[in-house]
Amino acid sequence: MLTKFQAKLFFLLGTALFSVVFLFLTFDSMWYVYSHKSNRDLSPSVIAGKEIWERNNCMGCHTILGEGAYYAPDLTKVYERRGPEWIRVFLKDPEAMYPGERKMVKYSFTDAQIEEIIAFLKWNGELDLKGFPPKPDFKQETKTVNVQSANVAPPEKFKQICTACHAVGGSGGNVGPALDAVGNKYDAAYLENWLKDPQKIKPGTAMPKLPLSDLEIKDLTKYLSQLK
Repeated sequence: MLTKFQAKLFFLLGTALFSVVFLFLTFDSMWYVYSHKSNRDLSPSVIAGKEIWERNNCMGCHTILGEGAYYAPDLTKVYERRGPEWIRVFLKDPEAMYPGERKMVKYSFTDAQIEEIIAFLKWNGELDLKGFPPKPDFKQETKTVNVQSANVAPPEKFKQICTACHAVGGSGGNVGPALDAVGNKYDAAYLENWLKDPQKIKPGTAMPKLPLSDLEIKDLTKYLSQLK
């Protein structure tokens, strides 16, 4: 049983001790934030991208760094998952990529604004989040082939956009089916028509109609048809 003096002394010493601990932890946290590489990488483009994010209430649908809504996909690691070219194409016209499916509003961003949004998403994706968000425990079932079997190197569009969803040789995304040995399944004519308008070949498919030029379609068709 503490005396009145002992209780008062215990309270004062305890308050002083935990106040010192609190101030130290506050100082340590602020020092870490302002000395971290991410703070040095906080460019005007990143700041402008964040302002666009807030002005358009993107968190009303999306989640980033654990904050926001859960109506639309989490975008914390979208730069790593999709890549800048995919994001660039998608933001220009979400509906064009997923006809009749996407609920995302077409904001009619300028090219400069799109680049600023990409810079903001890239900056967020490169933060040291200690493993957050965790990657899904998913392993694609696929027969991996030697990608060197193709006589041509992957076109730039394939590396920039297609790998965001598809894998080849065990490398790439897992949103769509792996494209290993796709040349054995479909001939060049089918692949070319598919790339021109997937919805026309298979209505309701999750594959978007990408804004590809005729030359890009031919390059992609040539590459895919040789994956055997």
